[in-house]
Amino acid sequence: MPLTTFQEELAILLSVNRSEDSHLAGGAALNFEPNSFRYSQDLDYFHDSEKRVATAFQADRDLLLKNKFQCEIEMNQPGYIRCLVKKNKNATKVEWAHDSSWRFMPVQKHPRCGAILHPIDLAINKVLALAGRDEARDYLDVLHTHKDILPLGAQCWAACGKDPGFNPISLLELLKRRGKYRPDDFLRLHLREKVDVQILKKDWLQALDSAELFINSAMTKEVGCLFYSAKGKRFVEPNFSKNSADIIPHFGRPGGILPAIL
Repeated sequence: MPLTTFQEELAILLSVNRSEDSHLAGGAALNFEPNSFRYSQDLDYFHDSEKRVATAFQADRDLLLKNKFQCEIEMNQPGYIRCLVKKNKNATKVEWAHDSSWRFMPVQKHPRCGAILHPIDLAINKVLALAGRDEARDYLDVLHTHKDILPLGAQCWAACGKDPGFNPISLLELLKRRGKYRPDDFLRLHLREKVDVQILKKDWLQALDSAELFINSAMTKEVGCLFYSAKGKRFVEPNFSKNSADIIPHFGRPGGILPAIL
Protein backbone atom coordinates (compact mmCIF):
# COMPACT_ATOMS: atom_id res chain seq x y z
CA MET A 1 0.00 0.00 0.00
CA PRO A 2 1.31 3.54 -0.67
CA LEU A 3 0.57 4.67 2.89
CA THR A 4 2.45 2.91 5.64
CA THR A 5 0.34 0.85 8.01
CA PHE A 6 0.83 3.51 10.67
CA GLN A 7 -0.16 6.35 8.33
CA GLU A 8 -3.28 4.49 7.26
CA GLU A 9 -4.18 3.88 10.90
CA LEU A 10 -3.89 7.61 11.54
CA ALA A 11 -5.87 8.56 8.44
CA ILE A 12 -8.71 6.23 9.43
CA LEU A 13 -8.74 7.53 13.00
CA LEU A 14 -8.79 11.18 11.90
CA SER A 15 -11.39 10.55 9.19
CA VAL A 16 -14.22 11.37 11.61
CA ASN A 17 -13.00 14.98 11.74
CA ARG A 18 -12.75 15.48 7.99
CA SER A 19 -15.08 17.65 5.94
CA GLU A 20 -15.21 19.68 2.75
CA ASP A 21 -13.10 22.40 4.37
CA SER A 22 -10.70 19.99 6.15
CA HIS A 23 -9.62 17.19 3.85
CA LEU A 24 -6.69 14.91 3.04
CA ALA A 25 -4.53 16.30 0.23
CA GLY A 26 -0.91 16.43 -0.90
CA GLY A 27 1.24 13.39 -1.52
CA ALA A 28 -0.65 11.22 0.96
CA ALA A 29 -3.91 11.65 -0.94
CA LEU A 30 -2.25 11.21 -4.32
CA ASN A 31 -0.43 8.09 -3.21
CA PHE A 32 -3.35 6.58 -1.32
CA GLU A 33 -3.95 3.93 -3.97
CA PRO A 34 -1.52 1.05 -4.66
CA ASN A 35 -0.60 1.96 -8.27
CA SER A 36 1.52 4.97 -7.28
CA PHE A 37 5.32 5.06 -7.20
CA ARG A 38 5.98 5.99 -3.61
CA TYR A 39 4.90 6.08 -0.01
CA SER A 40 4.05 9.51 1.32
CA GLN A 41 6.40 11.13 3.82
CA ASP A 42 3.53 12.58 5.85
CA LEU A 43 -0.20 13.23 6.04
CA ASP A 44 -1.34 16.61 4.71
CA TYR A 45 -4.69 18.12 5.64
CA PHE A 46 -5.78 21.21 3.70
CA HIS A 47 -8.21 23.83 5.01
CA ASP A 48 -10.08 26.74 3.47
CA SER A 49 -9.01 29.32 6.08
CA GLU A 50 -6.36 29.92 8.74
CA LYS A 51 -9.05 29.75 11.41
CA ARG A 52 -10.13 26.34 10.15
CA VAL A 53 -6.53 25.10 10.39
CA ALA A 54 -6.51 25.95 14.09
CA THR A 55 -9.87 24.36 14.91
CA ALA A 56 -9.13 21.21 12.90
CA PHE A 57 -5.74 20.79 14.55
CA GLN A 58 -7.23 21.10 18.02
CA ALA A 59 -9.92 18.51 17.26
CA ASP A 60 -7.39 16.13 15.71
CA ARG A 61 -4.90 16.59 18.52
CA ASP A 62 -7.57 15.85 21.14
CA LEU A 63 -8.53 12.69 19.25
CA LEU A 64 -4.91 11.57 18.94
CA LEU A 65 -4.18 12.06 22.63
CA LYS A 66 -7.40 10.28 23.56
CA ASN A 67 -6.16 7.27 21.57
CA LYS A 68 -2.72 7.22 23.25
CA PHE A 69 -0.74 8.86 20.45
CA GLN A 70 2.00 11.37 21.17
CA CYS A 71 1.74 14.66 19.28
CA GLU A 72 4.92 16.75 19.25
CA ILE A 73 4.46 20.18 17.68
CA GLU A 74 7.38 21.05 15.38
CA MET A 75 5.96 24.24 13.86
CA ASN A 76 2.93 26.35 14.74
CA GLN A 77 2.14 29.51 12.82
CA PRO A 78 -1.03 31.06 11.36
CA GLY A 79 -2.28 28.76 8.62
CA TYR A 80 0.28 26.01 9.14
CA ILE A 81 0.93 23.47 11.89
CA ARG A 82 3.28 20.50 11.70
CA CYS A 83 3.52 17.71 14.26
CA LEU A 84 5.41 14.49 14.71
CA VAL A 85 2.83 11.89 15.71
CA LYS A 86 4.17 8.80 17.48
CA LYS A 87 2.91 5.61 19.04
CA ASN A 88 5.10 2.77 20.23
CA LYS A 89 7.96 2.62 17.70
CA ASN A 90 6.02 4.20 14.83
CA ALA A 91 6.10 7.85 13.79
CA THR A 92 5.06 10.12 10.94
CA LYS A 93 4.64 13.82 10.32
CA VAL A 94 1.16 15.32 10.04
CA GLU A 95 0.56 18.78 8.61
CA TRP A 96 -2.48 21.06 8.83
CA ALA A 97 -2.30 23.83 6.24
CA HIS A 98 -4.35 26.61 4.67
CA ASP A 99 -4.89 26.27 0.94
CA SER A 100 -7.12 28.11 -1.49
CA SER A 101 -10.70 26.85 -1.69
CA TRP A 102 -10.49 27.34 -5.49
CA ARG A 103 -10.58 23.97 -7.18
CA PHE A 104 -12.00 22.21 -10.20
CA MET A 105 -14.00 19.51 -8.45
CA PRO A 106 -15.75 19.20 -5.09
CA VAL A 107 -13.95 17.37 -2.30
CA GLN A 108 -14.77 13.66 -2.38
CA LYS A 109 -16.04 11.48 0.42
CA HIS A 110 -13.74 8.53 1.06
CA PRO A 111 -14.55 5.36 3.04
CA ARG A 112 -11.20 5.30 4.85
CA CYS A 113 -9.92 8.87 5.11
CA GLY A 114 -13.26 10.68 5.37
CA ALA A 115 -12.77 13.46 2.82
CA ILE A 116 -10.11 13.76 0.13
CA LEU A 117 -9.22 16.23 -2.60
CA HIS A 118 -10.36 15.05 -6.04
CA PRO A 119 -7.61 13.30 -8.10
CA ILE A 120 -7.84 16.00 -10.77
CA ASP A 121 -7.10 18.73 -8.24
CA LEU A 122 -4.34 16.65 -6.69
CA ALA A 123 -2.74 16.38 -10.14
CA ILE A 124 -3.04 20.12 -10.83
CA ASN A 125 -1.51 20.94 -7.44
CA LYS A 126 1.38 18.58 -8.12
CA VAL A 127 2.25 20.01 -11.52
CA LEU A 128 2.32 23.50 -9.99
CA ALA A 129 4.47 22.19 -7.14
CA LEU A 130 7.00 20.69 -9.56
CA ALA A 131 7.15 23.96 -11.49
CA GLY A 132 7.96 25.79 -8.26
CA ARG A 133 10.46 23.39 -6.70
CA ASP A 134 12.90 20.82 -8.00
CA GLU A 135 12.02 17.72 -5.96
CA ALA A 136 12.39 14.10 -7.02
CA ARG A 137 9.18 13.18 -5.18
CA ASP A 138 7.15 15.70 -7.20
CA TYR A 139 8.74 14.41 -10.40
CA LEU A 140 7.58 10.87 -9.60
CA ASP A 141 4.12 12.09 -8.66
CA VAL A 142 3.68 14.04 -11.90
CA LEU A 143 4.77 11.03 -13.94
CA HIS A 144 2.12 9.07 -12.06
CA THR A 145 -0.63 11.65 -12.66
CA HIS A 146 0.32 11.95 -16.35
CA LYS A 147 -0.07 8.20 -16.78
CA ASP A 148 -3.04 7.46 -14.54
CA ILE A 149 -5.09 10.65 -14.07
CA LEU A 150 -4.68 13.18 -16.90
CA PRO A 151 -1.98 13.75 -19.55
CA LEU A 152 0.55 16.45 -18.76
CA GLY A 153 -0.55 18.83 -21.52
CA ALA A 154 -4.10 19.01 -20.22
CA GLN A 155 -2.74 19.47 -16.70
CA CYS A 156 -0.65 22.46 -17.80
CA TRP A 157 -3.64 23.93 -19.62
CA ALA A 158 -5.87 23.64 -16.55
CA ALA A 159 -3.22 24.69 -14.01
CA CYS A 160 -3.27 28.21 -15.46
CA GLY A 161 -6.77 28.52 -14.04
CA LYS A 162 -5.49 27.98 -10.51
CA ASP A 163 -2.40 30.13 -11.05
CA PRO A 164 -3.26 32.75 -13.70
CA GLY A 165 0.32 34.04 -13.56
CA PHE A 166 1.19 31.16 -15.87
CA ASN A 167 0.17 30.40 -19.40
CA PRO A 168 0.47 26.80 -20.63
CA ILE A 169 3.71 27.47 -22.50
CA SER A 170 5.45 29.29 -19.64
CA LEU A 171 4.45 26.52 -17.24
CA LEU A 172 5.73 23.84 -19.60
CA GLU A 173 9.04 25.70 -20.00
CA LEU A 174 9.57 25.52 -16.24
CA LEU A 175 8.78 21.81 -16.25
CA LYS A 176 11.38 21.24 -18.96
CA ARG A 177 14.01 22.28 -16.43
CA ARG A 178 13.03 19.39 -14.17
CA GLY A 179 13.95 15.72 -14.49
CA LYS A 180 17.71 15.97 -13.92
CA TYR A 181 17.91 13.50 -11.04
CA ARG A 182 20.52 10.98 -9.99
CA PRO A 183 19.80 7.55 -8.45
CA ASP A 184 20.83 8.93 -5.05
CA ASP A 185 17.96 11.45 -5.20
CA PHE A 186 15.49 8.57 -5.04
CA LEU A 187 17.24 6.68 -2.25
CA ARG A 188 15.91 9.25 0.22
CA LEU A 189 12.34 8.40 -0.76
CA HIS A 190 10.26 5.48 0.49
CA LEU A 191 9.45 3.82 -2.83
CA ARG A 192 7.20 0.91 -3.66
CA GLU A 193 10.02 -0.51 -5.78
CA LYS A 194 13.38 0.61 -7.13
CA VAL A 195 13.15 3.03 -10.06
CA ASP A 196 15.31 3.17 -13.18
CA VAL A 197 16.38 6.77 -13.85
CA GLN A 198 16.83 6.11 -17.58
CA ILE A 199 13.30 4.77 -17.95
CA LEU A 200 11.98 7.68 -15.91
CA LYS A 201 13.83 10.17 -18.13
CA LYS A 202 12.47 8.52 -21.28
CA ASP A 203 8.93 8.69 -19.92
CA TRP A 204 9.43 12.31 -18.83
CA LEU A 205 10.72 13.46 -22.22
CA GLN A 206 7.80 11.73 -23.93
CA ALA A 207 5.38 13.43 -21.54
CA LEU A 208 6.94 16.84 -22.26
CA ASP A 209 6.83 16.26 -26.02
CA SER A 210 3.19 15.18 -26.00
CA ALA A 211 2.29 18.12 -23.74
CA GLU A 212 3.96 20.57 -26.12
CA LEU A 213 2.13 19.08 -29.10
CA PHE A 214 -1.19 19.42 -27.31
CA ILE A 215 -0.58 22.99 -26.18
CA ASN A 216 0.57 24.14 -29.63
CA SER A 217 -2.38 22.48 -31.36
CA ALA A 218 -5.09 23.54 -28.92
CA MET A 219 -7.68 25.39 -30.99
CA THR A 220 -9.42 27.21 -28.17
CA LYS A 221 -9.01 30.40 -26.17
CA GLU A 222 -10.38 28.73 -23.06
CA VAL A 223 -7.09 28.67 -21.16
CA GLY A 224 -7.29 27.55 -17.55
CA CYS A 225 -9.95 24.89 -17.98
CA LEU A 226 -10.23 21.14 -18.02
CA PHE A 227 -11.87 19.29 -20.89
CA TYR A 228 -14.67 16.88 -20.05
CA SER A 229 -15.79 14.21 -22.50
CA ALA A 230 -19.56 13.74 -22.34
CA LYS A 231 -19.25 10.40 -24.12
CA GLY A 232 -16.36 9.10 -22.09
CA LYS A 233 -17.65 10.65 -18.86
CA ARG A 234 -14.17 11.69 -17.80
CA PHE A 235 -11.63 14.48 -18.14
CA VAL A 236 -9.44 14.11 -21.22
CA GLU A 237 -6.72 15.72 -23.30
CA PRO A 238 -8.73 16.19 -26.51
CA ASN A 239 -7.44 15.83 -30.04
CA PHE A 240 -8.67 19.06 -31.63
CA SER A 241 -7.89 17.81 -35.13
CA LYS A 242 -10.76 15.37 -34.76
CA ASN A 243 -14.42 15.93 -33.98
CA SER A 244 -14.53 17.25 -30.44
CA ALA A 245 -18.22 18.15 -30.29
CA ASP A 246 -18.69 16.19 -27.07
CA ILE A 247 -15.85 18.06 -25.28
CA ILE A 248 -17.06 20.47 -22.61
CA PRO A 249 -14.75 23.09 -21.04
CA HIS A 250 -14.83 22.84 -17.25
CA PHE A 251 -13.69 25.76 -15.10
CA GLY A 252 -12.89 25.76 -11.42
CA ARG A 253 -14.36 27.93 -8.69
CA PRO A 254 -14.28 28.16 -4.87
CA GLY A 255 -15.41 24.78 -3.56
CA GLY A 256 -15.22 23.14 -6.98
CA ILE A 257 -18.13 22.14 -9.21
CA LEU A 258 -19.23 19.03 -11.09
CA PRO A 259 -19.12 19.17 -14.91
CA ALA A 260 -22.29 20.69 -16.37
CA ILE A 261 -23.26 17.37 -17.96
CA LEU A 262 -23.45 15.58 -14.59
